[in-house]
Amino acid sequence: MAERERSGRRQSGTVVPRAQVMSGADVTRALRRIAHEVVERQHGTEGLVVIGLQTGGVPLAKRLAGMIGEVDGAGEPVPCGSLDVAFYRDDIGLRPVLAEAVTSIPCELTGRTVLLVDDVLFTGRTVRAALDALSDHGRARAVRLAVMVDRGHRELPIRPDFVGKNLPTRRDEVVDVSLEGVVLADLAVPATAEQ
Repeated sequence: MAERERSGRRQSGTVVPRAQVMSGADVTRALRRIAHEVVERQHGTEGLVVIGLQTGGVPLAKRLAGMIGEVDGAGEPVPCGSLDVAFYRDDIGLRPVLAEAVTSIPCELTGRTVLLVDDVLFTGRTVRAALDALSDHGRARAVRLAVMVDRGHRELPIRPDFVGKNLPTRRDEVVDVSLEGVVLADLAVPATAEQ
């Protein structure tokens, strides 16, 4: 889960880890599998740019971009950047907007295939916002989506092209993804003072 979402949730409760569903080695294997799938689908890496969604997708995108370059064997690194979608969200007035993260687009996107990378796909609203934000940076030939965890509960018709793990969850559960693993947690809401 993105650091911004983690800190936003902590304001209304404490995240209590319940179970580790993927280890760091599992995350690495999933990223390597996704890298192979991307190169196969793209027929190489020509015209590909990897963009991680702030904040949870950025470290995954960097690692994935390196792996894609290794799998392709072309010797050239795959361009990798980051995208902050906070001000493109349709729920901007419904939840707090935290300090803006960095958007760094490494090259012109027009005519390229953009691989968006995020840690968790939940309702689909972050991806919708990312598509809007990308349009401000050029007209990509195609946009693909890679996520480490697809937890379901979609509110928009968005489907990932590459998935590390499908993990059915309850809506109130928290999924925390990092390069060290994937943890399923609960949100413990503090009891209010009795009056």
